[in-house]
Order: sequence, then C-alpha cells, then structure tokens
Amino acid sequence: MSEIQNQIREKGQAALEQIETAKNLPDLDQIRVSVLGKKGSLSEALKTLGQVPAEERPKLGALANEWKSKIEAALEIKKTALEANQIEADLIKTKIDVTIPSRKVHVGSLHPITTTVRKISETLGRIGFDVTVGPEIETDFLNFEAVNIPKDHPARDMQDTFFVGPGVVLRSQTSPVQMRAMRAEKWPIRILCPGAVYRCDSDATHSPMFHQIEGLWVDKKVSMSDLKGVLGFFAKELFGTDTKIRLRPSYFPFVEPGAEVDVSCMLCAGKNHKCQVCKGTGWLEILGAGMVHPRLFELAGYKSDEVSGFAFGMGIERIAMLLHGIPDLRLMFHGDQRFLKQF
Repeated sequence: MSEIQNQIREKGQAALEQIETAKNLPDLDQIRVSVLGKKGSLSEALKTLGQVPAEERPKLGALANEWKSKIEAALEIKKTALEANQIEADLIKTKIDVTIPSRKVHVGSLHPITTTVRKISETLGRIGFDVTVGPEIETDFLNFEAVNIPKDHPARDMQDTFFVGPGVVLRSQTSPVQMRAMRAEKWPIRILCPGAVYRCDSDATHSPMFHQIEGLWVDKKVSMSDLKGVLGFFAKELFGTDTKIRLRPSYFPFVEPGAEVDVSCMLCAGKNHKCQVCKGTGWLEILGAGMVHPRLFELAGYKSDEVSGFAFGMGIERIAMLLHGIPDLRLMFHGDQRFLKQF
C-alpha cells in the first residue's frame, strides 16, 4: 500500500509544481489533461487499486481524492491568475490614448443645386438683386397669360404642363414670381427668383422637376447695354475673369427683343475642336434674356412709356453641371451618396 501511496503523492506533488510554473492558459489546460484526464498520471495510478485488498481501498481512494482536490484547487487559482495577467496584457497592448483627436465624422454637405443657387444669388446680390420667391402651384393666368403667353399661343406647345386642376398648374417657369412682384410693388425693382419648376420631360439633360433662377430689373431708362453689362459681370464672376459672352437674337414671348446668351468654353476657350463640353464650337449656351415686353408692364399696372427693364432666366442644374463637370442631370436627383459626398 505504501508504494501506491507514494506514487499518488509523487504524481500529485509533481502536478502542483507544473501548475505553479505554467506560463499561459493553454499550457495550464495541457497540465490538467496530463494529470486528471482519462489517461493522466493520477488516473493511471488509481487503476492499480484493483491490485490491493478490498479493505485497504477506501484509504487509498480517500488519499487520491484529497490530491485530486488539491490539484483542482491549484488549477483554479492558477487559471484566475493567468486570466488576470492576460487581461492586463491586453489592456496595455490596446491602451487608448484619450488625448488623440477623434476620427473626423462626416457631417454632410450642401447639395450642388443649393450651392449653385447661393453662388448665383450672392454674385448678383452684390449689384443690388434681392431674392424673391413664390408658389410652385400657380394659376394658369399668371403662369402663361400674364407673361404674354395666351391660350392659343404656339409657345405653349414648347412645354408640356402639369395641370393640377381647372386653371391651376405646377409652374413651368419662375416668371410668375416676377409678375407677382411687379403687381405688389412699385418700380424700381431688381429681383432674383429661384425655385423648382415642372415640365413633362425626362432624359440625361432634362427632368420633370428642375430648378430655374430668373432675374428682373425695372427702372427708368434700363437698356440692352445694362443687360449685357450685368450678364458679363455674372459670367466672369461665375466662370472666371477670362470668360466672354455673346448674345444671339432669339424669341421669347415675354421679352422684346430677346436673346440667347452664350459663354466662352471654360475648358478649351474655343481652341480645341474636339472639346466634349462645347462640341468644338468654343461657346456654351447658359440662359435666355431680353427687354421686358411692354405688354407685361400693362398687365402689372405700370406705364410702359415711363419704365423699361430686362429679364433673364437660366436652369440652375445647367449651371451646376458646367461648374462641377457633372455629365448627367439625373445624378442630382438620385440621392446617391457616392455622388453627393463629392460636394
């Protein structure tokens, strides 16, 4: 019996020493298996109990359980210590320096249409133009007839209108705002009218809903040269000091005379016949303009022999596309974050 007792004590003591010198949790678990596992050293020693008399087995069993309890307790203590060491090591390794600046958070940005409206308004605001807005649901009279487009006028065929009800439309241009302003105020008037407008059209350069900004200047002795001076200033401020403008005769019902206004190509300056922006012409159409038709003054309650004025209008998306090199107007309405984050 003493020989088996000695084996149990020796193996138990050796296990305690191994536990004490274990460096990490995997090593500790390996010791546990090598001592207490089915084929462990202590288990192998207990298998010899069958060779001793039955009356002596309880004492040996009690001794074996005593050492098993000691080993399990030592394993638990060592495991707790190793886990604490591991946590401390991880904390040191992943220590956070609270003095380091935090990551930059993306807080969003203004839409290119918004920035373009603001840029145009700020530019022309420096020469006296004030921003005025009006309703997007408009009467047929103010949207068409009040700007010299009667019911049988061929200009109505140039745009497909959204009718909300009898005599009520989604405005197809911001011109009604100008008429509302003239009816509400006495001249002189110098205003900008930005806002959404609606037409039945949709492709890479057109949208059913888009944005316009129109300008109106009414006063004594306002002339075509004033219009050219304002538009020249606007073009240089928006596209660069080397930008030139040209006026081509054109027809608009609410102005007489009327003109299409082009700016010199900001990409090639007319020197590249293969330019994809101006198609080799050296010019880009940006807006329509002209002297206010006398009929509009009559409808507004002004005396056309006392005042004169000019008006101009442009698509905001068109300007934004030129400023930022945007190839497709529809990108501005899709809400794609990849597109919007560029601005």
